[in-house]
Order: sequence, then structure tokens, then C-alpha cells
Amino acid sequence: MGGKVYLTGAGPGDPDLLTVKALRLIHQADVIVYDRLINDEILREAKKEAILIYVGKEDSLHTLPQEEINALLVAYAHTHDTIVRLKGGDPLVFGRGGEEALYLSKNGIAFEIIPGISSAIAVPAYAGIPLTHRGINTSFRIITGHQTVFSEDFDAGVLRENETLVILMGLHRLDKIIRSLLYNGLDSSLPCAIIENGTMPTQKQVFATLDTIVDESRHIHSPALIVVGETVSLHKNLEWFQSL
Repeated sequence: MGGKVYLTGAGPGDPDLLTVKALRLIHQADVIVYDRLINDEILREAKKEAILIYVGKEDSLHTLPQEEINALLVAYAHTHDTIVRLKGGDPLVFGRGGEEALYLSKNGIAFEIIPGISSAIAVPAYAGIPLTHRGINTSFRIITGHQTVFSEDFDAGVLRENETLVILMGLHRLDKIIRSLLYNGLDSSLPCAIIENGTMPTQKQVFATLDTIVDESRHIHSPALIVVGETVSLHKNLEWFQSL
């Protein structure tokens, strides 16, 4: 038996933001290997006999090392037809989907990559923040808040003129990230937002500036993302999503 692995993006959290293809594959899956932020409502779409395996990662706490996840996918591909590797957001945006695809390819396992809506795009939209807006900016950048990125020699040429910056997985290092941005020349009055549980009924958001965002966001918890740039100020007129 030769199974196929579908590296599938589950979107940012709201089950309505699943793609049609992702939902169809979840319905068909014999095995679903899923990450930490997958909504339970999405998992309930699986057929009753499907095998569900949790391999979530949180900071330095990993249920399984990445190498074991890779091997797990190969092992199930030898015993089952349809394996869905379900990842939050998009599998190729800080989702290690590329690493898993390379491992599957190296081991002769058929696979497909099913794009998902990245939280980097969807969550700001649910907070009324366009990542680009004519007359304000011309580009946006998505980076990880991982410690190795915001090191002492981090160069915040990171925020080019007229650019919006989206930082994923950075809340637990917020102090260091903000200090690094300010140290590298960003204006302390630059608009900044932090959004928790974006696209979900429990979504919370804080709007401030770089010099006040740390104090203003003490009540915000992970998962959350950070948005920095002039387009953040547009939320005043563009907020539309009603959370609980």
C-alpha cells in the first residue's frame, strides 16, 4: 500500500476560513497528524474511524521532535491511504511544511501541499488592519519573533520606509522585540497592535504605539501576533469583527 500525505493549512482558527479542499481532505483522511492551534471544530469534521495524532509544539515544549514527526508521516504513508498533516495557517509560512515535504520526497512518499489562509494576513484583517493601503505603504513583511531573529545585532532595516511588519510567535519576547526595534531607529510613536486569538470569538486586540505597547498589552496572552506600521491606525475606521 502506498499512501499520500497532504500537507494542509487549516487557516488561522475560524473553521469558516478552511479552504474547500482542506475540508474535503479532512473528511476523507485515514490519519490526521495535527498541530497545537487546530480548532476542535475542525477536528470534529474527521470521520469516526480516523486516527488523530497530536504533535503540537509550544515554545521549547515539543510533543514530538520534528524528526519523529517526519518519520511518523512516512510510517503512516506505508499503512494508510490518506494522511492529512494539519497545520495552523499556511503550511509553508513558519509551519515547517517545506522540511516535511523534503523528507517525504527523500523517502519516496507522494505528497501534496494544500495552502491555507495565514494568520499573518487574516488576523490583522479581523482587527481592521490592512497590510497594504494606497497612499500609506507599499509592502509588508512577515517575520518570526524567535529569539535568534531579534538578537543583539538585529538590523531593523527590517522596517523599510512605508512597510508594515507582522511578527508571529513573538508575544513572550515582546519586551526584547520592542527594545530592538526602537534601538534600530524606529519611531517610538509608530502605531502598533497585538491581537490575541485572531479570527476566533475570543479575539482581543490592543492598539498603542511602540513606546506604550508593552504596558498596554499586559493582559494579552498567546497565541497572539504583533503588527507594526502606519496602517495600524486605520483600525479606527475599519474595525468590523465583533468578538465575545
